[in-house]
Amino acid sequence: MRALLFLSCLILLSSSKCDKGNQNPIPYVPFDITIDIQLPSYNQLQGVGGWNYVVGGSRGIIVYRRGIDEFVAFDRHSPVDPYGTCFLPLFPDMDNFLLLKDTCNNATFSLYDGSPVSNSAFGLRQYAVQFNGSNLVRIYN
Repeated sequence: MRALLFLSCLILLSSSKCDKGNQNPIPYVPFDITIDIQLPSYNQLQGVGGWNYVVGGSRGIIVYRRGIDEFVAFDRHSPVDPYGTCFLPLFPDMDNFLLLKDTCNNATFSLYDGSPVSNSAFGLRQYAVQFNGSNLVRIYN
């Protein structure tokens, strides 16, 4: 009887989420696109340190080229504004392009890894990225 009670408690605890407070508040929007960075609309991604907007996600996506073979993509929806009341999505800071700004809530986020820099408990919603080694970048979740 004790073993059955212990097993039941173990199953119940393992199936519950203990980190509910740490979940990203930005809505999950299914997304899957492949872009060609040789096209004029994405040519800023041809060099390391370049970034470009892509239509999709909750409020748009920003793609950043971190290295020769490394890209990252984040939703432009600020986690400080989960209901999207701010009329502006996140955009790069003109003084420091590695920061994304939420001007309505005075929050900033790292374009390098999506982590919060100021005034946010949550980082940005990140998308998976695959690079084929030449010109195609797939962004998806």
